[in-house]
Formats: sequence, structure tokens, C-alpha cells
Amino acid sequence: MKIGILGGSGLLGHHIAIQALLHQHELVLIHRANTDQSKIADLTYESRIADLNDRGSLIRAFAGLDAVVNAAAYYPTIPKPLAQEVKTARLQMKFFLDALSENKIAKALYVGGSIAIPKRTDRQANEGDIYTKVPELNSAYLHVKYLMDEMAREAGKDGIPIVVGIPTMTFGEYDFGPSTGRLITAVANQKLPAYIHGERNVVFGRDAGRGLLYALEKGTAGERYIIGGHNTDIKTLVELICQKAEIPLLEKTMPLRLAKIISKFQETRYALFRGELPTLSDTAITVLSQGQHLNMVKAKKELGYEPELDLQDTINLTYNWFKKVGYV
Repeated sequence: MKIGILGGSGLLGHHIAIQALLHQHELVLIHRANTDQSKIADLTYESRIADLNDRGSLIRAFAGLDAVVNAAAYYPTIPKPLAQEVKTARLQMKFFLDALSENKIAKALYVGGSIAIPKRTDRQANEGDIYTKVPELNSAYLHVKYLMDEMAREAGKDGIPIVVGIPTMTFGEYDFGPSTGRLITAVANQKLPAYIHGERNVVFGRDAGRGLLYALEKGTAGERYIIGGHNTDIKTLVELICQKAEIPLLEKTMPLRLAKIISKFQETRYALFRGELPTLSDTAITVLSQGQHLNMVKAKKELGYEPELDLQDTINLTYNWFKKVGYV
């Protein structure tokens, strides 16, 4: 297949691209004009310019493709009004779906987020757990991910051959920034004074890329697939990071309630005076508060996906990459 990937310079998009090449697919990376292509110098690909805010550019970029992956879906980065964030997410997803339809794309994958799965306290959550109404939690990140997840699933039911892939907390190479790997760099560099405890499911980037490609290749339109690794918790992750970095164990924790207060103060200050971005953003707090263990049986049964790397190797290999590029 000739596969176009939006977000190929990011952690997940890069790993999907690698897997696409390994599976002998023809690769097209669709990116903005100002994308730093040095980050994807290891890939062999055709380059096309487009922007998720520009419907016409997406329609042109998707021409002649057999499949498209959206690994660049919108998420809030700086504090803005909730309505504005939701409007941006809605338009970008609509433009993406329009471009799929206009080009009669045979297969498509939306890379979503596990935050769109409601938190369960009675069992491990799975793909069938769906919000039946707009979430009550007033978080832009949650509302954006909930909306795009819903739009993708509805589009699948309406005839667009789109699958929703839900990667869990991902660590791995090519996490420029970093994004989720910030936990590793912050702990390893001893820049994190305390951590917020909670449950997580963690997957290595290489495994996530393989599972997400399986979802594109084998998934059923309108369905979700959790592409995960290992159920664990932040305490265990911090211990493994400290062990790998050969630093004293970080034992201090911060109550979630206190973190929410700090986050609200920082975001209010930013809204009024700008200046430094919040170190505890609404997005971070939402992700921390909604973390949970996840059931991955569906991906194993329908896609043949299972993670290959254990948690220790996931931390070690990610740390080694951060060390190589100078992040730790």
C-alpha cells in the first residue's frame, strides 16, 4: 500500500513510519512546510506539504494514496478557552475526514488517546467503554480527545473506512521535545521534586508503532483498538528510572488535589500576564487524574498484536536514546 502519515516527525508517527517500511509499504510523509525534516532523516519517503487547518491542502496531499494515518491530531498546548479548543479540534477532524472521503481512501487510522476511555474502578477498562454524554470534567484535553474519538467512530459507521488506534503511555526513541518521555528526563536529571502517584499502562514506541500499523492493516472500520504494553504505576516507573540513571530514589509524592490547585494558579497567571507556560498544565493534570489499567485482549484477538518488550527494557532503551541525544 501507499501510506500517507500525518505526524511522521513525532514519536508515534515515526514508529508507524518505520513499521510501514518494514512491511514493504510505500511511505508518504505529510507535514507542514516548517517541519524539521532532519528528525526523519532515517526514513525513505515522499514528502507532501499540508496542514490540518487547511482542508484543500489535505485533499491535495491525500491524492493517490491507499491509506492515511493521522498521528498529528490536535491537543491543547497553551491555556485557551474550552470552546476555542473544541472548535479547533472539530474543524481539523472534519477536514481530515473530508479529505479521506474526497479521495476515496481505502483505509485510514486515527491515532487517539486513552483519555477518551472513561475511568473504571470495577475492572480494567477496554475499547467498549465509551462516554455516553459529554464528559463532566472541565478539561480541554479530555473534551478534545473525546470529540475526535466520537467523530472518528461515527465516520466509520457512516462508511468512511477509518479505525481508531489508542496507544497507551508511550516511551521510546524519536521523542523529540520530549513528550511523554518527559517523566524519564525529569527524573533522570533530578528536576522533578515530587511525583503524582497513579495507575498507567506503558508501551514501548516500537511496539506501539507495530500495533498501530496492524490496526490500519487489519482493523474494522469504526472500531477502537487499545495498543498497549504493561499495566503498572508511576511509583514503579520512577523506581526503574532512578535505577537506570543510577541516582537516589525519588520518594516524595504530591497529592493530586494539591497539583490541581497549583495548576489552576499557574494557568490563571498565564491567562492574565502570559510569561512562563504552566509547568503543571491542565492537560498534564487530566492525564494524571484519569490514568488507569487497560485490557488489551481485543487487539490480541483481532489484530494479532502483543507487546514484545517488557517494562524494564522499555525504560532502559528510552533512557539510552535520551542519553544519546543529550536530553539526560
